[in-house]
Amino acid sequence: MAHNLNFNEQTGKHSFFSFQQKAWHNLGQIISDYPTSEEAIKHAGLDYEVVKSPLFTHGSGISIAAEGEIIASETQIHVPNFYATMRTDNNSVLGVVGKDYEIVQNRDAFSFFDSIVGGDGIFYETAGALGNGERIFITAKLPDYIRVGNDDLIEKYLFLTTSHDGSGSITAAFTPIRIVCANTLNAAMGCKTNTVRIRHTANAKQRLEQAHKVMGISNRLSNELEQVFNHWSKIRITDKQVLQLIQAALIPNKEALQKIREGKDEKLSAYFTNMVDNAFEYAMSNPTQLMDTTQGTVFGAYNAVTGYYQNVRKYKDDEAKLKSLLMGGNGQARTQAAFNLCEAFATSGADALMN
Repeated sequence: MAHNLNFNEQTGKHSFFSFQQKAWHNLGQIISDYPTSEEAIKHAGLDYEVVKSPLFTHGSGISIAAEGEIIASETQIHVPNFYATMRTDNNSVLGVVGKDYEIVQNRDAFSFFDSIVGGDGIFYETAGALGNGERIFITAKLPDYIRVGNDDLIEKYLFLTTSHDGSGSITAAFTPIRIVCANTLNAAMGCKTNTVRIRHTANAKQRLEQAHKVMGISNRLSNELEQVFNHWSKIRITDKQVLQLIQAALIPNKEALQKIREGKDEKLSAYFTNMVDNAFEYAMSNPTQLMDTTQGTVFGAYNAVTGYYQNVRKYKDDEAKLKSLLMGGNGQARTQAAFNLCEAFATSGADALMN
């Protein structure tokens, strides 16, 4: 399977590092100690600059020699208001952007993270570049935990991605991950969000202000999710209701859900049926689902869906998994649907699965 990690021919290394754990097809650098932001940039091969370079296109012209001969010539024509973004270390063209586009250097992305907690207490776990280096990503762990029950701990992570090709904004998100099974419990509550997006036209002062906003989101969601998850861990749910909840969370549309409720689920695709079966099997048999906080509880039902997308579902490659779980993909959407269903079940009981 493809991995799409950037390979730096000058260093002979892939642009990726991971703390202790192997990932991304075992490529990149595995390090044994948490790095500083300066060290993380070098480990991940992100220590390159990006510049905006004027764009030119070719045009044709006609000139007449002294002897009267007509000569076709080629000219360069400047393209106004557009620029190519380029790496200065190898002259790779990363994309085309407008005149107002402000480059956010890779070191600025790490500085953004450092500023969130004053440069102390943040632990960089992974970072890397994709393609020619046009997109980078960083994951970092915050201190302290979300605690469910006595022994079920959830680590608090920040995820950041930005691009140098004009394809998207800087995105920073708070992402809790359950230690026991590495489930990404990515969830926003109600109309609130766990994500901050910053346009590339923002200046450094605005980005710093947004960094503090990310920390505020992290603190608020940490407290709220701890209360919610502990509440869910005390609410019982039957195996049949777990199956119904999984079906409702993974279903592609309301029409298909209605078919299930009318007993016409044989008309649904085998692909969907297999998804539900695999998620339900995870819910009923995976050892991580047998803890006091999860077995027969609404919190366990939620972990069945997140665990399926994190640990069971097959992806084309690691980049596809990253996009699905953390960058607005199907995994993130379906786990959010599961979160909303669990919250409704905790409030209204089984009736919530019938709406």
